[in-house]
Amino acid sequence: MSDLADLIEAFERHLRSERNRSAHTQRAYVGDLRHLATHLTGVGIGAWREVRLADLRSWLAAMSESGAARSTIARRSAAARTFFRWALRTGHVDTDPSLRLLAPRRSKHLPGVLRQREATALLDVATVASDDADPVHLRNRAMLELLYASGIRVSELVGLDVDDLDRDQRTVRVTGKGDKQRTVPFGVPAAEAIEAWLVRGRPQLVTGESQAAVFLGRRGRRVDPRQVREVVHQLLAHVPDAPDLGPHGLRHSAATHLLEGGADLRMVQELLGHASLSTTQIYTHVSTERLRRSFQQAHPRA
Repeated sequence: MSDLADLIEAFERHLRSERNRSAHTQRAYVGDLRHLATHLTGVGIGAWREVRLADLRSWLAAMSESGAARSTIARRSAAARTFFRWALRTGHVDTDPSLRLLAPRRSKHLPGVLRQREATALLDVATVASDDADPVHLRNRAMLELLYASGIRVSELVGLDVDDLDRDQRTVRVTGKGDKQRTVPFGVPAAEAIEAWLVRGRPQLVTGESQAAVFLGRRGRRVDPRQVREVVHQLLAHVPDAPDLGPHGLRHSAATHLLEGGADLRMVQELLGHASLSTTQIYTHVSTERLRRSFQQAHPRA
């Protein structure tokens, strides 16, 4: 499998240096291609130039038979198409066998969201917990308020530096996918929580390793996504009947509540940092589905 692996490494370097893809995206592509390379080796193929459409189809079929999710198969086939386009352009293969490769459509699951009263209750729980002045509790309140107020991703939240916050204008500069920057506003409750954290909480945790990170852990290092997920799960457990969501659930909730309040779809797209409007449109389906459920529960002839 060495010949196959060598070209995957070259493609990884391309993603890193020329496409400027995130480390997470690089790992995903490389993992998918290594899965393909293992399959090809198993059927006696040792070079990318030997791969034909039938080989790729057999790979997808093998995944389907093993019970792989449709989303996984769709993602891996997309990785293969991206790889072969690059390989053809750079002369590593003579033809692109993935041109007519079809994968199952991803099923469009509606994202889990909180109702507005549940989001309010969650933030109330965080506020009450922060009354003990424990710096971590002040941090938790600020993180949740900002996640819900701005709809930013957890990766964007943990990457924030102090200079990214404009506390006077109540905006935050975030670096999203593809290193694209955008400026996102947040409201008064989030501003108050952030101020309390920066003035009364963060100074208690700062160490030489903190650098400019906004949100810190107990040991003074930049907080990581896993810690944020744990906080959201723990505090949501105190909200009766609320679904068990992670930080991305707060992003979904923020977008849904904005649309329910009459916000323009393109404004929500810009706020969330979506490259395509079609990605944002899923939240209109969420709102419609909620309306349908409410109708069925309330109308006597539903």
